[in-house]
Amino acid sequence: MLLAKVIGTVVATRKNENLVGSKFLIVETLKEMKDGGRRLVAVDQAGAGIGELVLVALGSAARQEPSSENSSIDAAIVGIVDNPDEIYIR
Repeated sequence: MLLAKVIGTVVATRKNENLVGSKFLIVETLKEMKDGGRRLVAVDQAGAGIGELVLVALGSAARQEPSSENSSIDAAIVGIVDNPDEIYIR
């Protein structure tokens, strides 16, 4: 799981039928994380918005929500960080 900041949105008018209704956001991993500064597209499962700090699950963990089980999802926003100023990274 990664910590990332939502920096944009993606609009896809044509997509796999399993992804219809999904919201896509561009996230950038925090510089302190492994591969920090990496940008990727994640399916929003938590109702996040631009500027928010979020938790991102990758790979098979991103497909754990029942509605995502058979979808081509590699990254999913699974949580929104409540107190971003209180995060401590060594």
